[in-house]
Order: sequence, then C-alpha cells, then structure tokens
Amino acid sequence: MRACSRQLIFGLMFGLLFATTAATICASAGNAPVSTQAALPSPATVVKPQTLVSLEPVPRGKPFEIAVVVEIVKGFHMNSHKPTDPYLIPTTLTTQLPAGFDVADTIYPDGHEEKFSFSPNKTLNVYTGKVVLRLKLTAHPDAPLGATTIPITLRYQACNDTTCLQPVKIPVDAKFQVAAAGAKSHPAHADIFGAAK
Repeated sequence: MRACSRQLIFGLMFGLLFATTAATICASAGNAPVSTQAALPSPATVVKPQTLVSLEPVPRGKPFEIAVVVEIVKGFHMNSHKPTDPYLIPTTLTTQLPAGFDVADTIYPDGHEEKFSFSPNKTLNVYTGKVVLRLKLTAHPDAPLGATTIPITLRYQACNDTTCLQPVKIPVDAKFQVAAAGAKSHPAHADIFGAAK
C-alpha cells in the first residue's frame, strides 16, 4: 500500500513538474520580441518640438523671430529641408498668419551627410540630434493687442537606419503677447536667438 502511495505521489509530482515546464515554455514563446516593424514608434513621438519667441512682449511695428527647436530621438533622423533626392520629403514649417503679421523669411539649418543601411552607396542630407528652425516676422502697426497665436505646422519624415516612418504634420503653434508700439520689451531665449546672429 505504501509502495503504491509512493508511486502515486511520484506520478503527481512528475506531472506537475511537466505542466509547469510546458507553461513556462509557452509563456516564453508568447513574450518573444515582436517584429521590428511592429516595434516602430509613432512618427509623432520621434521628435520633441518646442516653440520660442524672441521678444517678450512683441511691440507693434517691431520685427521678431520664432524658433522651433526640434529634439530628434536618438537612433532616428529626419530629412533636411534640402534632401539629397527629390523623392525624399523635406522638413518644412508652414504658417497660417493672422491679420497683422508678415513672414520675412524662414531659415532652415544645413543638414549633414550620412550613410544608412537602406542607402549604402549614397549619403543622405539629414538632421539628427537637435535642430533649430527659425521664422523672421514683423508685427504690423495695427496688429491686434494682447494674447496672440500664430498657427505653425511642422512637416517631416523620420527614419532609423533601416526603416522610414510615415510622413507627419504636427502643430507647433507660437503663443505670445502683442504690446503697443514703443512698449518696453526685452529679448528672450538668448541662447537660441543670440546664437543665430
């Protein structure tokens, strides 16, 4: 009787061990890394933009600048404003100016040349790391006073070494105060606008 009990207990223990091992194997298989394509981030999360204005406040009749500072996630790049090939999508800023403002110029930094595994024989002109895109504007003498928003859209296509994400457009609106002509104003963000002069 005791021998039968030992055999029964041994059988139950072996069965439990087998079931636990099988469950572990199945769980490991279920947690296997997904394909590279499935693991790609959303295009809108690959860059972290910040919009800055050169004057606080902006007096009527004064020229001023807007900078869109773009931090690109490590391991990714985006095409420069002047990409190597015409089929590549350039990085651009587009404004929807409210009444009372003019854009005098849009300034894009030069890209740099890099090779990637999807273009081993030809360098591409790209942005990586941190880039600053700038708009030069003027507030008209009759620009509306008070809180102002200039809608701006950043368009880009981000890629890593093997894959390009879908092109995207994200809002990078500029918000600032407009003051009367001759009002006291001071420069802001000298680290960005001062370095550009």
